[in-house]
Order: sequence, then structure tokens, then C-alpha cells
Amino acid sequence: MRRTRSQNGKTVADGSSKNVKILTEKCTKQDQCPKPAFYVFFWVKINIMMMLLGAMVATLMDKWGLAKTKRRKDDPRLADFAPLGNSFDATYTDHIYRQSTDVVNRPISGVPGAIVRLKDRYSDDHGWTQKYTGSETEVINLGSYNYLGFSHRSGVCAEAAAQYIDKFGINCGGSRQEQGNHLVHKSVDRTIAEYLRVEDAIVFPMGFATNSMNIPSLVDEGSLILSDRLNHASLVTGCRLSGANTLVFKHNDAKDCEKKLRDALCGVSPKTGKKYNKVLIIIEGIYSMEGTIVDLPSFIAIKKKYNCYLFLDEAHSIGAVGPTGRGVAEYWGCNPKDIDIMMGTLTKSFASAGGYMGGSKKVIDHIRRYSAGTVYGVTMSPPLIAQVETAVTIMCGKDGTDIGRQKAIQLLENSRYFRKELRKRGFLVYGNDDSPVVPLMTFYITKVVEFSRRMLKHNIGIVAVGYPATPLLEARVRFCLSADHTREHLDYILEALEQVGEETNTFYGTKITDE
Repeated sequence: MRRTRSQNGKTVADGSSKNVKILTEKCTKQDQCPKPAFYVFFWVKINIMMMLLGAMVATLMDKWGLAKTKRRKDDPRLADFAPLGNSFDATYTDHIYRQSTDVVNRPISGVPGAIVRLKDRYSDDHGWTQKYTGSETEVINLGSYNYLGFSHRSGVCAEAAAQYIDKFGINCGGSRQEQGNHLVHKSVDRTIAEYLRVEDAIVFPMGFATNSMNIPSLVDEGSLILSDRLNHASLVTGCRLSGANTLVFKHNDAKDCEKKLRDALCGVSPKTGKKYNKVLIIIEGIYSMEGTIVDLPSFIAIKKKYNCYLFLDEAHSIGAVGPTGRGVAEYWGCNPKDIDIMMGTLTKSFASAGGYMGGSKKVIDHIRRYSAGTVYGVTMSPPLIAQVETAVTIMCGKDGTDIGRQKAIQLLENSRYFRKELRKRGFLVYGNDDSPVVPLMTFYITKVVEFSRRMLKHNIGIVAVGYPATPLLEARVRFCLSADHTREHLDYILEALEQVGEETNTFYGTKITDE
């Protein structure tokens, strides 16, 4: 088997017929979100009720001055101010979330690769503050979106970024409509457009703003938006800012989307009293908390049938799926030109920062003229652009190597192997087998916190997710796999997971001996 040299000096195997097959074959089991036994939700509800009851009692003691804590004493400076949050969120944050802050926002030292160094810390006041010990711990990193493994302090990407700093500096100044529109921005626009196989593209310095600031330039109060129930907060924010009438359909359910669209078109806009001037369907490529891959062909069919616009957010799917990482359009074999707006982030797979919008030249020119992001926002830093362009060049094979395809193969093999082994051990796992986002369901908030603490004792860093990022009854551990993870990494993680699963009694799935 022929071998080729990677960007970081490692030797990787060249493609074989088996590797080609694994990239082109689709997993037959799509978008699985299996439900546990009925009694699980029953006891989770009891657990949540008891936790909230205790939190409410603690809040009342706080208010009456019975609690021995300096943080909740009345502050005379705030006497004339209305509270900013509602009582439930304040109760949850102060008495449940606060005590588990050691498992979130963990500070790291160095780049977030497959191995990362955590700064050790502890709390002696029940989570109000965290104190540093001055030491660091090296852990296997399962919490970063480094899907393709481009997050390195050395290699061709880092060298290109350093060269751009020397040549162009770190800031261009101004917005895209003023003096900030540099040659490097035009270059990366072309690079992204070619990679997506669309007519044109435009980049922005922040992924969240790419959605929230651009959707209002596409629709208005006379428009209709069909939005997936689990769409990201940036999409929800953009929908609200646009003023359009927004209808929410069941997660990844094209039939429910069509039903709501058909019913809405029979009437008029409740905001204008007139027929809708346009319809925009908003979906994601891979949903970040469920790990499900969108049923793109079905939504394209609806878009064509009703002459709608289709907006695809590929924050977690660009680079992560498809033979060359071109996302779900390549994964499903769809024509990218059937998608009117292709959005994605440059932070995750390409280890840079910012986001992009791609589509027809007419649509992108409209965004350039009317988006708040191009009028008022700053531009991407040149070294970040160098990182993106170099990573995309590698994924396209334009660097003269096979590294890009091998990265895609390694990520897909890691995703399928890890999910299969988790199910073999009896864990309940959400999502599609080809998705590198792997949610392991713990359901109990208390369990997900303890799960994270115990995994850290095995020198494994994971993400514990609970309310408000997920429903109260559906806490979970979310693994983000990378092409940089080796089989040895995954096997060690699986052994630790099995041990911690037994200690916390978190086997809510059905053990699968063969798939």
C-alpha cells in the first residue's frame, strides 16, 4: 500500500478500495433518536422535581436571610433595579448549575487537538469561584470541534498563517463595504465558492453573527420561515430579528414541514394581512446536540415543489461529512445549486474562526449590499483566512497529496467504530452512524455531572450538557470525534466509559452484539 506524508510529518495510508467504499456508502440507519424505557423518564422527572424543590427551599432561605452565603444577601445598590432573569432560571442557576461549574468552561493550555492540557482548578465555596492549583493535566480531548484535525501549532496551515501576519498584519480595519475589503477577503470568498461548488460566497468574522445578521437581509415581516425545532440559537435569533412569521416543524421531518407550509399558504401573513411574499425553509446539516444528519433530498423536493428558498446551516457538517468534506450535499449526492443559501462556520473543521454564506451570485450580491454584517461588522483577520485557504486546499487535494481524503476516511471510520462500540456496551446513543457528533444519553443532570468528573479521573475530557442547552429530562454527554483520534485513543476511552457507565448505572440502551 502506498503511503504519503501528512502536514504534521506523520505517515498515513493511501486510499484503497475499502476506503473508497466507506466514503461512498451511506449508513442505512438514519437519524436515530431511540427512546429509553418508560420508567427512565418517570424517575428522571422525580429526580428533577426533588432537585427543584430543594433549590426553591434554598432560594427562600436566601431571601429570608437564613442561608449562610454572602452572595445572596440583599445589596442596597440593587434595590431599585428589576431582576434581569426569571425566578426559575435564577433558582436553577444558583442552586443546581453553580454546584457543577467544575465540569464546564474548563480552561485549556495550548491548541485543542486530540490531546490537550487542562489547567487544574478546584472550588471551596460550592462553585461560586474556581481557584487554580498552578498545575496542568494532559487529557484526551473529546470536547472540541476539531473534526478534521487541523488544529495544530505547526504544519503548513500554521506556517501560512504566520506568513500572512508578516505580509498583511492581523487586522484590515473597517467593514466589507468600506476600507476593510482587502484582496485576501476576495481570495477566500472565491476559495469557499469553489469548494462548495456554488457561484459565489462571502465570509464573516463570527459564525453566530453569520446567521443572526444575515437572515434579516433575506426575509421580512411579509415572509414565512419554516424552521426545524432543534435549529441553533443563532438561527432562532436571525428569524426573530427578521420579523418574519416563523413556524416550527418537527425535527428533521420533511412531511411535517410540508404540512405546515401547505396550511400556511392557504392563508395570509398574520403580520401584514397579505399573501406571503416569500418562503424560507431553514435546516441544519448535522444537529449539534442530537448528531442527526438532515434528510436533505426530502427538503430539496419540498423546496422545488412549492418554489421556496432553502437555507442550509452546515456549521457541524462542512468538512465533517462527504468524500472531500464538502458537507451534506456531497454526502447525499445532491446538487449544491439546489440549495439557495449554504451557510457554515470556519471555526470547527478548518480550525479558524468566522463563517460564510454561499449560493448564487445574485443572492450573495444581495447579502453584500443589505446585510448588517457587511455594513457594520469588521472583517476576518488575514492569518485566519490563510488557515482556511490552506485547509481547504488540502481537502480538495490541490496540495498534491492525499491527506484530505485520508482525513475524511479517518473521521468516518472513527465515527462508525465509536458509535458501534458504545451500542455494544449498552449505552443509548443519539444520531446518525456517520456523524462525528456522538451524544450519549444520561438523562439525569446529576449523572451527567458525575459522569464528567469520573471521566476526568481517567484523563479524558468530555462535554457534559444539560438544561438549558437540552430539555430538563434529556441531559447527555456529547463526544466530538476527530480525524486525529487514533484507534488506541478510542479503545482507551471506551474502556473508561464502560467502567464509568457501570459506576453511574448509565446503560439505557439495548446491548447490540452485531450490527
